[in-house]
Amino acid sequence: MIFSKFDETSINNSKKLIRRVLSATIENPDNPESLNFFQSDTYRFYFLMSFMKEALDGNEISQEYAISLVPKKFASRIKRLQVLKQAVQLGYIIEKSSKVDRRRRIYFPSELLLNDFVKYANDSDKQVKLDKSA
Repeated sequence: MIFSKFDETSINNSKKLIRRVLSATIENPDNPESLNFFQSDTYRFYFLMSFMKEALDGNEISQEYAISLVPKKFASRIKRLQVLKQAVQLGYIIEKSSKVDRRRRIYFPSELLLNDFVKYANDSDKQVKLDKSA
């Protein structure tokens, strides 16, 4: 079998990664609606991770910057804009006018999304610690 070229530790680490990702995403019945929205397809998931990284780093996120966070190969410009606007409509992302240029839109996570994401991160961290002790 092709797996025989890998040591047991590598195989076990791979299984743990799969278990962590699945238990934190599609297999988690307690996922809030905000995370279900972003986990519904590959582009949305990558967008959530990239958007939250930028937000947590304290970076200002304009519309153009937001839609450029994920490589173009994952979605067309129209889809990227649709996902951003839909997340705003659902209250997961807040849109404000820039104080410098009123035409420019600035985006940041809503309190709901921030709370859900931090809980998701903490739950994932607990799973990693459980895997290390096993």
